Amino acid sequence: MSALVTGDAVVLGLRPARLPSRALALVIDLAVVWATYILVSLVMLFATASLDAAAQAAIAVALFVLVLVGGPIAVETLSHGRSLGKLACGLRVVRDDGGPIRFRHALVRGAMGVVEILLTFGVVACIASLVSERGRRVGDVFAGTLVVRERISTGWTAAVPPPPPWLVGRFAGLDLSRVPDGLWLAIRQYLTRMRQLDPQVSWTMAARLAEDMAACTGTPLPEGVPPAAYLAGVVGERQARDARRAFGAGQAAASTAAGVQRGGPWPVSGPVYGSAAAGAPPGSVSPAPPPAPAWVSGAGSRLASAPAVVSPAADRPASGGAAEPTGSGAPGVEAANSADSPGRSTGFAPPA
Repeated sequence: MSALVTGDAVVLGLRPARLPSRALALVIDLAVVWATYILVSLVMLFATASLDAAAQAAIAVALFVLVLVGGPIAVETLSHGRSLGKLACGLRVVRDDGGPIRFRHALVRGAMGVVEILLTFGVVACIASLVSERGRRVGDVFAGTLVVRERISTGWTAAVPPPPPWLVGRFAGLDLSRVPDGLWLAIRQYLTRMRQLDPQVSWTMAARLAEDMAACTGTPLPEGVPPAAYLAGVVGERQARDARRAFGAGQAAASTAAGVQRGGPWPVSGPVYGSAAAGAPPGSVSPAPPPAPAWVSGAGSRLASAPAVVSPAADRPASGGAAEPTGSGAPGVEAANSADSPGRSTGFAPPA
């Protein structure tokens, strides 16, 4: 993933396109352009048969410039960096700051493409793309552009669970420009593996990562939000900013809606952040989530409005408030009593 810095000092995480996908897109574009050039040349050959050789040569040069050079420039300008080949391969040309390209960027790319693609049969472009860390050819370097992967596979997007709906948009004011890439990678790896970790280890890791994120953003952790849910909300906010900056607000909204749909209604099919099953350490009280939205019904509504889950050493509060110590203080007795009560579960199984 490439780190791009926008004009507002916002760091974007985009996936640059590498040589294989760019070569496939280029082959498609060249096939279309050459087919158009040959067809137009045949038409003009019959139309200018009565002209002399000098006029026919001038028309041939004009057709070469207009079709093979001006065509790709016009297409990239009008489509904001998506030619037919790039559209088929899920690629797009963007500026170095992640914004859409304009005519001057397409003009420089097209002019340099004549030299490094047409005249050298793509040898210069291939060498430059292999040498460049972000897979850029010479035209991209001079134009200040980058070819990124616009179409992201479903498996990659589904690897990180989406945040609960009541956290979507809550972290829109965070300054994420100072968060290092190493911390983003650690958070992503934790979110994808938190269900496989021991509950105590998972909670400890989430708390440590949340503290590091709060130190980088300069904003304290919000009260009543479990660390894992906080991390998922911050990652979701970063992905939404990247999508809005690179691909527009419409596609970003569609991606957000799709993510909530895959993980919701919460917390029925999504990971239960902050509960004992998700890693709350013994002796701590898990904060209850805010009231469920109107669209949550059935089992999801019952789970969203359920009282907070506490450790075996504390009694369950009546309305999600602070826990009060029990009279007996015996974890085994309380676990047995809770198991006898219908509809109640502490989420804790005493050791055999």
